[in-house]
Amino acid sequence: MKIAMIGAGNVGRALGAAWLRAGHQVTFGVREPGAKSSVPGAGASGVKTAIEQAEVIVLAVPYGAAAETVQLVQDWKGKVLIDCTNPLGPGLTLAVGFNSSGGEQIASQAKGARVVKAFNTTGFNNMENPKYGGKGVTMFYATDDKSAATIAEQLIRDVGFEPEFAGALKQARYLEPLAALWISLTPRLGRDFAIAVVKR
Repeated sequence: MKIAMIGAGNVGRALGAAWLRAGHQVTFGVREPGAKSSVPGAGASGVKTAIEQAEVIVLAVPYGAAAETVQLVQDWKGKVLIDCTNPLGPGLTLAVGFNSSGGEQIASQAKGARVVKAFNTTGFNNMENPKYGGKGVTMFYATDDKSAATIAEQLIRDVGFEPEFAGALKQARYLEPLAALWISLTPRLGRDFAIAVVKR
């Protein structure tokens, strides 16, 4: 699968490396002409070009840069857009809520995209190694599109997580506060913990 990573921070690098190991073709969208990918084996091109040439686009930029990024493309032509962002303000306050979410806002701005909220509820270290007790921990995802859900589920498994469908994209209103909860616990628990669904 052709994947465009928009954002080369910790999350973007962790996910890009995982998908390369799984056999996907990964290109990082970069703003500086001639810049190279920081992940060995991944390509690099301009942001708009990376989006246009990919089947799946992964948005791993700060939320404040999300609108500018998605509006680079006027028509997303049904491409799958995975939104990893979290609209969090000072003190982990919700910058969007409670009647909307960052995921829904991005969907309204990315015309024609099939938006999935995923990879936003835990830290990049868990994306580098999502195994606890030898088993992948939960990664929630939400979308209004059935075929996009199928693609997201496979990509989640390819990273090593256990996918858990949270429902329609409006469920991002709950997934984004879950990210704030995880972040708020790190001063006491460190980063090597995860929130998981356990079934009997």
